[in-house]
Amino acid sequence: MTPPSTAKHPAKATKRPAKATRAEGSRVVELTELGDAFRRVFRALGRLRGRDTHLAGGELSHAQVELLIELQERGELPAGELAAAARLTPATVTQMLDHLADCGQVERVRSETDRRVVVSRLTPQGRRKIEAKREAWQSRWEEALQGVEERDLRAATRVLGLLGTVFEDASSVGGCEVPRRASRPGSGTGR
Repeated sequence: MTPPSTAKHPAKATKRPAKATRAEGSRVVELTELGDAFRRVFRALGRLRGRDTHLAGGELSHAQVELLIELQERGELPAGELAAAARLTPATVTQMLDHLADCGQVERVRSETDRRVVVSRLTPQGRRKIEAKREAWQSRWEEALQGVEERDLRAATRVLGLLGTVFEDASSVGGCEVPRRASRPGSGTGR
């Protein structure tokens, strides 16, 4: 049996109910707001990295901390693998490792499995530095997210994971182009 809407009124078969259209509009607004929030976080991270150029002698930059975290989580690594993991050039990582070695945070040794390869690993001082950084950030993290329900945290984790995939896959679609913002009710802009 053919549904009446398609048998008698083919043009009406494609028309969406008003409720669905409102829901889709609401979704566009929510996605736009999520994009705006993501850009704010991304910009804040950029500013954090930008402040790295103004650090005192003994302080570690955000990028250096990221290298130390990679070493803590993955164990000793050659500079090339560390560069790939941190998404930095091998030359940049080598320079950073030189500084970290001079500061006593890492040591560079020959690999026990392949003597031709030099690997970097955390020193006890480097481990203490990372643990202190993690504790400080954990405290700030918990304070900032106090009152957010667990289900919301799980949803945020899932969404951030999906966004990470979008940006990881961006190179396969010719770059990372940000979609034009949808005009929000009352905003007067559609950028």
